[in-house]
Amino acid sequence: MQAPSRWCRWASLPCPSVREAAFMYSTAVAVFLVILVAALQGSAPPESPFLYRIPLDPEESLELSWNVSYPQEAIFFQLLVKQLKAGVLFGMSDRGELENADLVVLWTDGDTAYFADAWSDQKGQIHLDPQQDYQLLQVERTPEGLALLFKRPFGTCDPKDYLIEDGTVHLVYGILEEPFRSLEAINISGLRTGLQRVQLLKPNITFPATPSDTYTMDIHAPDIQIPNQVTTYWCYIHELPEGFPRHHIVKYEPIVTKGNEALVHHMEIFQCAPEMDNIPHFNGPCDSKMKPDRLNYCRHVLAAWALGAKAFYYPEEAGIAFGGPGSSRYVRLEVHYHNPLVIEGRRDSSGIRLYYTDKLRRFNAGIMELGLVYTPVMAIPPRETAFVLTGYCTDKCTQLALPPSGIHIFASQLHTHLTGRKVVTVLARDGREWEIVNQDNHYSPHFQEIRMLKKMVSVHRGDVLITSCTYNTEDRELATVGGFGILEEMCVNYVHYYPQTQLELCKSAVNAGFLQKYFHLINRFNNEEVCTCPQASVSQQFDSVPWNSFNRDVLKALYDFAPISMHCNKSSAVRFPGEWNLQPLPKVISTLEEPTPQCPTSQGRSPAGPTIISIGGGKG
Repeated sequence: MQAPSRWCRWASLPCPSVREAAFMYSTAVAVFLVILVAALQGSAPPESPFLYRIPLDPEESLELSWNVSYPQEAIFFQLLVKQLKAGVLFGMSDRGELENADLVVLWTDGDTAYFADAWSDQKGQIHLDPQQDYQLLQVERTPEGLALLFKRPFGTCDPKDYLIEDGTVHLVYGILEEPFRSLEAINISGLRTGLQRVQLLKPNITFPATPSDTYTMDIHAPDIQIPNQVTTYWCYIHELPEGFPRHHIVKYEPIVTKGNEALVHHMEIFQCAPEMDNIPHFNGPCDSKMKPDRLNYCRHVLAAWALGAKAFYYPEEAGIAFGGPGSSRYVRLEVHYHNPLVIEGRRDSSGIRLYYTDKLRRFNAGIMELGLVYTPVMAIPPRETAFVLTGYCTDKCTQLALPPSGIHIFASQLHTHLTGRKVVTVLARDGREWEIVNQDNHYSPHFQEIRMLKKMVSVHRGDVLITSCTYNTEDRELATVGGFGILEEMCVNYVHYYPQTQLELCKSAVNAGFLQKYFHLINRFNNEEVCTCPQASVSQQFDSVPWNSFNRDVLKALYDFAPISMHCNKSSAVRFPGEWNLQPLPKVISTLEEPTPQCPTSQGRSPAGPTIISIGGGKG
């Protein structure tokens, strides 16, 4: 129930004693903020102490900025509310749902303004969290709006709180249009809400300076009109100058047309296959019937950016080669526009700026595909909540294909199609899981970027790289098979490394003969419902499987124990010499333990109840 219309103005102040306490608190916070800025962002300009900034909503009325403090294991947020009405809620949830979300809420009952740590139940009802882990540091009126500065530990050991970890975070928000008599009177069903995906825990690494002898190349579609639909993938072919010699890309950064920051979701540049000596020019939607088929041969990732990401730097000793012999003159830009308000007539020239040099660095950087081969023999049954498929880069392949000194992975891009929910790649050495290369427990196929690793991962000859993907097919009636189609599935980790080797693809799939044995086995228990005749494709066979618990469990067992077919491939798509079929699964006798979240002390928490705040002029 909403409060009656006796609502005063937001500028109404608390009683004098509270005002005095607020003044003392804001003075202490001001000193703390100076220390915070100096500690975290000493090189940043005073007017912009936050490294990272994104718009939360399509109208850009909510703007989130943040810094990460790894020593304190905490994030410092600034939420800028440009058009304050009766309040705002902000938080995180597993997949971007507003139900069962971890929230912080600013609201008014008509007389007084409050700030509190809260959570929503499965019906969307808001509740006060008895453990207040969002710590309000400052409230300030600025020319742009109301700025809330608050702090949140990565982990709180509160069962109602979201654990902030590496990978994608689904941020949620809601706009309160009218006052509420209490926090518990708020239900998200009556609010204007939305979500935004971002990587909050950016790596705390030192980026090299951009060399003075670099050139720049802007790859962008010129002044296109963003279609008035929710989701658009726009493709544009860019041609390098004729005779363009070999260069190294050492850095790239986004170019986003001003005013479209909330619409440009992510962008990628793909290099076309070198054997394609002529790619037709194209500038239009990627799913257009007018798109030339040859664009499908432009799949080699050169650069990838997603909302919230900054510039991407290569290590000082390496660069990605492009141009020159053996390299295509054509690249494909793909821009994902997310236009939930279906805005019409918006023009855009967003793209990616490449920084490159003709002073070649010591090492060529390479990109290697890990995970599963694109084949229908790897499938996910329908109506599964968390089905896991695993692909291997075996010790036999790394022993044969890697140089004696090994390789060094410095960045990674995880990739699945629509049902992917988690992705992880683990390095195993001598039968023991050694370290995680990259992991995303809240992965979204709608948010993909090349991420710098917090620390470089060295891979030696004889090491194993294990990539596992978790899928959710609750809304599907038929099995989802592996393949290139968007309704089929993939499980890939594109790792960026140096020095470049001939090994470009190190992936696996279950042996096809053993899959046929699976179909024969389940026929014995299911009245011969699956056709095992030669004319039936694997996809057709999976479509006819009756998905009872026995058939599901046997398929899981098959993937966990059956021999695999290894693809230990050179860039020419030719396998390295050797026997790669009917290979045993790598033996792993010891796995990594899950890290235990560090619980913050009660000293860092706010009072158990809501904080009364003043949001009149100036700081509070």
